[in-house]
Amino acid sequence: MRRKASILTAGLALMVIAGTAAIVKYAAASDHQDTPEVELSQFLDINDVFVFPGSTPDRLTLVLTTASPLTPAKSVTASFDPDILYQIKIDNTGDAVEDRVLQFTFEGTGPNQVVHMRGPVAPALTGTATRVVDAPPTLSGSVNTVLNTASGIQLYAGLRDDPFFIDLEQFFKIIPDRAPVTGPLSKIGPKPEATAFRSPGIDFLRGFNALAIVVELPESMLLPPGGGGADPQIGVWATTSR
Repeated sequence: MRRKASILTAGLALMVIAGTAAIVKYAAASDHQDTPEVELSQFLDINDVFVFPGSTPDRLTLVLTTASPLTPAKSVTASFDPDILYQIKIDNTGDAVEDRVLQFTFEGTGPNQVVHMRGPVAPALTGTATRVVDAPPTLSGSVNTVLNTASGIQLYAGLRDDPFFIDLEQFFKIIPDRAPVTGPLSKIGPKPEATAFRSPGIDFLRGFNALAIVVELPESMLLPPGGGGADPQIGVWATTSR
């Protein structure tokens, strides 16, 4: 199964020491509709990629958020795009090439939408954002519901409060050329220029939602055979594509 190459990638490379709290070696900035093109493709937009310790020391939690900001009114009908392939990619050898992929596709729209998760598996072809792996779904079920497997994978896909904090109005005063010229965000900027953020800042995203994909699983599923040694590390990033 292939998809047309309209691709957005979150360049967030997290090096995680297995079995401990996540330690960030390198991370690119969060991306919330930071260009006019992305603003007009809201459901392709990757907002954040997170890696957290899981509920026990041998588990990890991976999070991908997209489509923010969703107003409360828009959240009532918001759903993942069935034409988008959502991927979380894991490098466990340190070469910046994915060794495992988690892929998410959706059927239907609204509250009756169904999510299908494939992986974690080795990709048949690395470096692609447009190929669905040739494997049956690991998990399938309704969105906005916690899904489980006997092997210890848990999945939630649905609405969550956007955890990112930004004083967007002040940001557009500091860097006015970043203010979109079209779309809803163009209405709050640019303003008279400033050189620093306010203290305290005003959280523009308070009360806005995002669509989140949250996976908790045994870290051993993401590591190379043999566990990767005494101090294993992984890199994590995400893509969306049509």
